[in-house]
Amino acid sequence: MKLNRVERLVVNNPLRRASQYLEAQWFYRKMPLTAGAKVLEIGCGRGAGAQLIKAKFKPKLFFLVDLDMQMIRHARDYLGADKKGNTGYCNASATFLPFHNGSFDAIFGFGFLHHVLEWQNSLKEIARVLRPGGIYYMLELYPALYQNFITGRLLVHPTRNRFNGPDLKKGLQDEGLDLTHTREIKHMGILGIGIKN
Repeated sequence: MKLNRVERLVVNNPLRRASQYLEAQWFYRKMPLTAGAKVLEIGCGRGAGAQLIKAKFKPKLFFLVDLDMQMIRHARDYLGADKKGNTGYCNASATFLPFHNGSFDAIFGFGFLHHVLEWQNSLKEIARVLRPGGIYYMLELYPALYQNFITGRLLVHPTRNRFNGPDLKKGLQDEGLDLTHTREIKHMGILGIGIKN
């Protein structure tokens, strides 16, 4: 689901970039990547998360995916010229990723999954395109945060087939993604690292 105007303001501001910086630092402290990794970011938005991933994790090959072509254009502008030629951009749905099985060493998702009605299919796709032992770095929000009295009127999210902590953890487990590290605020959201078994 594409973001509305208000949510674009929420996710494309300096405060969100600061929180993504802290999230990326936590990911790196808990589980850094080996040099030369092939990395995918789903729901890249304007590219702020991608910039942090590039600086901290130094992928050899990096693909950015977003459902909204306007966000892909913003990401290209935000990241500037790719002198190494190792970054690709793709307008695609998280429920149908246009990559071969086992293509990536790591996938990053800074809060895209709660925008997807068929989030279980997105988890299937994540598991499919990760290599065995590959890492899924994720931040996700729960409905209490985005479907309350205020945010439910300002932001647009699917209203059915939503997940809380137990649902998300079961979905990850069903797809062979074992959570090794988590920080969770009950009813609010989770920061986690999953390994494909």
